[in-house]
Amino acid sequence: MRRQELFTAEQRQEWMRLPTERRDLERHYTFSKEDLSYIKRHRGAVNRLGYAVQLALVRFPGWSSIHFIDIPTPLLTFIAKQLGVTAPIRAFRQYPIRENTYWEHQKEIRDRYAYRLFQVSDYRKLTRLLRQHAMENNHTYHLMQICLQELRTNQFIFPPMLTMERMIWEAREKATNHVYSLFFKQFSLQQQKRLDQLIAPPSDNRITTWGWLKEGSGKSSPEAFIQLTHRLECIRELRLSELSLKHIHPARFRQLAQLGGRYKATAFRRFSPEKKYTLMAAHLMELSQDYVDQAFDIHTKQIQTLQSKGKKKQELLQQQNGKKINEKLHQFVEIGACLMEAKKNQQNPYLEIEKKISWEEMITSIEETKGLIRPKNYDYLDLIASRFSYLRKYIPTLLRTLEFTSMDKNNPVTAAVTLLKEVNLEGKRTITPDAPVDFLPKKWKKYVINKDQSINKAYYEIATLSELRNHVRAGNIAIEGSRSHKNFDDYLIPKEEWDDFRKADVALSMNHVAAEAYLQDRSQALTDRLQWLTENKEALQSVQFENGRIALQRLEKETPDEAKQLSHKLYQMLPKMKLTEILMEVAHWTQFDTHFTHTATSKSPSSEEKPVLLATLMALGTNIGLTKMGDATPDVTYFQMANVRQWRMHEDAMLKAQATLVNFVSQQKLATCWGDGSTSSSDGMRVPISVPALNAEHNPHYGSKKGATIYRFVSDQYSSFYSKVIHTNTRDAVHVLDGLLLNETELNIQEHYTDTAGYTDQVFGLMFLLGFRFAPRIRDISDAKLFQIMGEVEAYPDFSDIIRGQVNTASIVTHFDDVLRLAASVKEGTVASSLIMSKLRSYKGQNKVAMALQEIGRIEKTLFILDYISSEPFRRRVHRGLNKGELTNALGRALSFGKKGELRERSLPNQLQYASSLNILINAISAWNTVYLEKAVHALREKEPFDEALLEHISPLGWEHINFLGEYRFPTIDEKLFQSLKPLDI
Repeated sequence: MRRQELFTAEQRQEWMRLPTERRDLERHYTFSKEDLSYIKRHRGAVNRLGYAVQLALVRFPGWSSIHFIDIPTPLLTFIAKQLGVTAPIRAFRQYPIRENTYWEHQKEIRDRYAYRLFQVSDYRKLTRLLRQHAMENNHTYHLMQICLQELRTNQFIFPPMLTMERMIWEAREKATNHVYSLFFKQFSLQQQKRLDQLIAPPSDNRITTWGWLKEGSGKSSPEAFIQLTHRLECIRELRLSELSLKHIHPARFRQLAQLGGRYKATAFRRFSPEKKYTLMAAHLMELSQDYVDQAFDIHTKQIQTLQSKGKKKQELLQQQNGKKINEKLHQFVEIGACLMEAKKNQQNPYLEIEKKISWEEMITSIEETKGLIRPKNYDYLDLIASRFSYLRKYIPTLLRTLEFTSMDKNNPVTAAVTLLKEVNLEGKRTITPDAPVDFLPKKWKKYVINKDQSINKAYYEIATLSELRNHVRAGNIAIEGSRSHKNFDDYLIPKEEWDDFRKADVALSMNHVAAEAYLQDRSQALTDRLQWLTENKEALQSVQFENGRIALQRLEKETPDEAKQLSHKLYQMLPKMKLTEILMEVAHWTQFDTHFTHTATSKSPSSEEKPVLLATLMALGTNIGLTKMGDATPDVTYFQMANVRQWRMHEDAMLKAQATLVNFVSQQKLATCWGDGSTSSSDGMRVPISVPALNAEHNPHYGSKKGATIYRFVSDQYSSFYSKVIHTNTRDAVHVLDGLLLNETELNIQEHYTDTAGYTDQVFGLMFLLGFRFAPRIRDISDAKLFQIMGEVEAYPDFSDIIRGQVNTASIVTHFDDVLRLAASVKEGTVASSLIMSKLRSYKGQNKVAMALQEIGRIEKTLFILDYISSEPFRRRVHRGLNKGELTNALGRALSFGKKGELRERSLPNQLQYASSLNILINAISAWNTVYLEKAVHALREKEPFDEALLEHISPLGWEHINFLGEYRFPTIDEKLFQSLKPLDI
């Protein structure tokens, strides 16, 4: 492949592939009456057909017919039928492509339909436009799509593919060089010298400073914190924060940072200064943000561990002293009985007590009880003092390296942190009595403030840093240089841009709706539902209203036995396959592997590289790892796969590959039996992690091992269209919107299901504003609180016990514009939905925008629950959607058989590679099964009658016919192997 050629021969064929499916032919090649009138003016069937084919291909895909060696028979037949031409193949062969007739016809098409030839001036103009787009995103596929769109919009007859590739190559080169120059001219000589030192060969045969900087930390310990901050301080010494990014698009900057992170020091030494310093600086600037967040995460985990150990120590004390405490309680009861008896009989209480216990024994017992007694509020803070020396290993470093700010200049927490910095810097041993303490909860104050009003330095330090963690999580305090802990307003579209943005109406359908109009509309919706329930509640056999509670009967099973029998029969007909064979065949059908472009060159894998790519996907997705896969795969080595993993398995490639597979399934006829791609569900799959990792957490529900969760989004067609790795102990609701907004599929998701963990009032609100219908399966729905908006329940007193809450409409009216700005920021990608949702969830009523969004969510939740209880088909739809997600996770667990299902990846990017690779394997199996199940359905239909309504219950996620184990062979793909489907096992 020459330098300016960006695509392989196979990829060019894919871009120029002509449609053959009936619905695509109808969409692209149906002529109007006017078209047919023009076409039929030409003499003879040959000329009419030739002219019509030229016109059809210029319209779609855009090239003239001279660029195509063969025209598919279905296409010729479809066009010929409209013209009344018989024997279209023979007629088209007689069309004189190389003669004047062809060019006369093309000129006539240009003149009549205003199509234009692509000239040199157009080449330059389009290259300039592509360069502008490449400044934002220089991925080859992205630029090719823009190129095609511009050519179609401006009515050009497409130039040859090589011309288009050359334009894109030039645009990428010019844009890249311009970005490099924007950076390079800002570097001082001192910065250049220091960057060169990072990649200089080490004198002691150890890793370079560049390699050391990128190592990060997977542990959560004081030592890990200090190592992390050493790297952070090394990056800060470069003073890269002084570089201006105002002319660099954020998306392009992220691409530069990711690319810089993939190169080793030896590669940088070969680069030009412009490229070298730009890529290094971009990656280090991203690393700096990562390390700030990771450092604070370590601190958060240390505080959590401190509290956890305190609680466990208290529990242990209770267990150890349980017998003694029980004895003292019995003694107390006996003494109490003596006192009550003495008072009743007007006797001397002391004499009565001494009948049970001597005075000396009483005094001894009281002293022993003092040693057993715990604080009145039964806290554990007195038991954590022994851990202070352990935390002191990193606290001075935290105070020195992290900078905390607050929008409130009088924030007492930041004042206390500043005081601690001074105390540590000056080496003082005491804290003055005038230190800020008002922010401390009561439970801390009694340990921080001594009886003589002096300050206990150790407790003050730990209490302050514990409250600092709480205030950062609540959004009251930001950390400079952080990505996850900025001031709330910094995450949103700037206020000065919001008015113009809202008028442009590019993000939300609610942009021009006033708060009052919204409330009036939803109030009417609530009234309508209450009216319907009043008229029909007696007919709702599975719903009861008892004592102010909603009681829902459990849904009976939906899958009939006949469907299970049909599923078994169809799967028995499928050929027995190896997973490798399925991957290769699906790759041939869909070309999903072409999206794994090289990060540095943007070139897709060659035919020789594709087997290595598929082997790498399997190694990661099945969790057997590259080493084991190299041992089990002839002709594919560990080093080949390691190279593919480093340079081709990037996030953008994973998303596009998944989207290609999902779109392929959506186009299959059988998939329409399961759904139309408009509904989806999301659920988590827990994965144990057996190595130190910052995001690995304990959860008693899953046993003693730490782990993380793969949160997966599944369409109603059983396609897994997005996945991400999240903390096990984080509520799913934080991540529900990510998959709906970030997937790159053609699915039109309108309704989304989760279980209880996926729902909060704020999620209801944001889902509504972004145009999705949210439908969670809420556990204990009878306990859910419903809200009225404008006194609607007064007209329907039968529901006053159920709808007990009152929406704060004043909050909505006051902050409606800010809520819309928040929703638009999420829609436009200004801030990730999971990040902003985690911030909103932690505010605990202190953020007015969060409170207003919650009030909107309460309205939408109330309307949803009334719909949910009113319609059994709706409840079944939700239940069915969630079941599809559970089936997908079951296949995921079966595929992830390597290393006993335990993940051994420390870093989040590597964990994401595993999760995305697993998702691709799931979708590849779903795609293959869908195609062959459809073939089996046709075969069965010819053999015997069956109820085709049962097909909606057939899942494409079965794997009994697939062999996951054994030797893995990925021979160079031979097109002849895939010219037809394999025979069924019948």
